[in-house]
Amino acid sequence: MAGTAASPVPVGRARWTRLIPIAIVVYVISFMDRTNIGFAFTGIGSDLHVNAADQGLAGGIFFIGYMVLQIPGGHLAERWSAKKFVGIMILVWGLFAILSGVVQNFAELLVVRFLLGVAEGGIWPAILVLISHWFPVAERARAYGFWMMNIAISSIITAPLSGWILSMADWRVLFFVEGAFPFVIAAPLWWALAADRPSEASWVSREEREYIETALARDEVGAPQRAGMRDVFRSATVWRLVVVYFLIQIGFYGLNLWLPHLVKTTTGGSSTMVGLVTAIPYLFGIAGLWFNARAADRDRRYSFHVLVSMAIGAVALVLSVALGHQPEVSILLVSIAMGGALAYDGPFWASASRAMPVAIAGGAMGLINALGNLGGFAGPYLGGYLQDVSGGSFMSTAVVLAVALLLAGLVMLTVRHRTESGGAGEPGGGERQAVEAARRAAGEGPGGAPGSGSGPGSAPGSGSGSGTAD
Repeated sequence: MAGTAASPVPVGRARWTRLIPIAIVVYVISFMDRTNIGFAFTGIGSDLHVNAADQGLAGGIFFIGYMVLQIPGGHLAERWSAKKFVGIMILVWGLFAILSGVVQNFAELLVVRFLLGVAEGGIWPAILVLISHWFPVAERARAYGFWMMNIAISSIITAPLSGWILSMADWRVLFFVEGAFPFVIAAPLWWALAADRPSEASWVSREEREYIETALARDEVGAPQRAGMRDVFRSATVWRLVVVYFLIQIGFYGLNLWLPHLVKTTTGGSSTMVGLVTAIPYLFGIAGLWFNARAADRDRRYSFHVLVSMAIGAVALVLSVALGHQPEVSILLVSIAMGGALAYDGPFWASASRAMPVAIAGGAMGLINALGNLGGFAGPYLGGYLQDVSGGSFMSTAVVLAVALLLAGLVMLTVRHRTESGGAGEPGGGERQAVEAARRAAGEGPGGAPGSGSGPGSAPGSGSGSGTAD
């Protein structure tokens, strides 16, 4: 970007090679334990005598419980310790993941899946806060994008693993085996290697620690230092982000949890084959996450990058079902759809982290995630209900999910941020103006390219003196 100011050249790679991988491992297992029920739907329907709508309800009720600790989780991560909070909740969610395989009736399944949602609920905002303590804003879309590859990575692992387990055992064994991973993998790694801030990590060099702390301090120049949750609830921008996230989760989780069924219907393959084929769309998801986050860090047009990814996902999803009689084409298109449905993540959360003062960033992102993830309840349930009333066809489901994704992208275009002087700029344009204002205030020179530390913009929840525009 011509005429922009340079930021300090990034120092060290430990934050990328140590912190992000550990966060990915933890959330890979978390996501596995919430979504493996999609592979268990057939067995649950047969053993517990429930229809497709009830199966969708069992998958979606997780997100009702998921709301409970969203705001407290983000608040505790900011004010107490993200490491300790996440470390405790890993053990709690592991317990309920295993208990999912013990239930004897549909009511028990609903209770356990609800409590699993409660246990996992605070982990997402807590890790978002943790990342904001380690990555200056110029790196943050990529940092969020890298971490959020956990969703695609988890699905790539979960799909063939679950298919393989079900080829030899039943859905109860599936929950037992994958429910053990928090205890034997996630918890030991997290407690041994995670750290709340660079100053608490022995594996970070002094030079890298000083770079991070200096860049974060510069990001916070001019940011409001005092704010309360009332400011969050009164912000129209935050509520727009809630609406965007709700619509995205309808589309994403409706597709995610019903994807094994869609693949089975399209290919007619065995459980093992379905598991392997279901992993393919998430490879596209990884590519989408990486390229979209990189592009968003380059031009800071976060809203635009969310819209593009949503539009691609919506169109490709409907076409994949319309062309279901051509299995190879259909799988390619649903893979593109998943790439679009996931690619929004980095730009969305980079934008959201700059929409509120740093003092309440954790609670605000928790609110967005809590209410937005109710879409994760609505999507799977709507998918099951529409299949029941349409005689098993997935087309009506695909259209509804696609509309949700497209609406999310359009609403995202209305999200505005204040410039440093307090004026509301155009969506995306105001964001760039705030970034430039921070650079000028710091007396920096011409800016560098993303990946070489292009200049800082704003700390999570702040921006360079920017709050919400509304």
